[in-house]
Amino acid sequence: MPGPTYTQHALVLPSYPRGSYLITSDITSQLSEPLKGVKAGLLHLFLQHTSCGLSLNENWDSDVRKDMSDSLDRIVVEDKAGKGIYRHDAEGSDDMPAHIKSSLIGASVSIPITDGKLALGTWQGIWFLEFREGKHRRKILATIQGEKG
Repeated sequence: MPGPTYTQHALVLPSYPRGSYLITSDITSQLSEPLKGVKAGLLHLFLQHTSCGLSLNENWDSDVRKDMSDSLDRIVVEDKAGKGIYRHDAEGSDDMPAHIKSSLIGASVSIPITDGKLALGTWQGIWFLEFREGKHRRKILATIQGEKG
């Protein structure tokens, strides 16, 4: 019986403005061929940045994504008035809050693979959360491990 296989794939997301986005279809379309044939396994997505995040959450109601962004902005305030609440502000008033939000949300997710498909729950989707103003080119390293069937 053959052992598990491991492959890695560099993915690039479209540039998004600040906000929360459902990217499940972006991920599955970029990984359709490598996922094919994996009987049972795991997809690990690692975001190679420190001012954005990845999460698994609601995939149906887009208001959840808007509420999440608004809530994070209330929890981690931006120093738009320049009061010096953060020492790290060389890249703008949104920079340090973006790092804090990234630590709170996280930079990776793991999703089971069953019969070549992501085994997400009915209402689950893969979210990308951009915490910086302006559009940035964001990269994800996808690792697929599993048994071919």
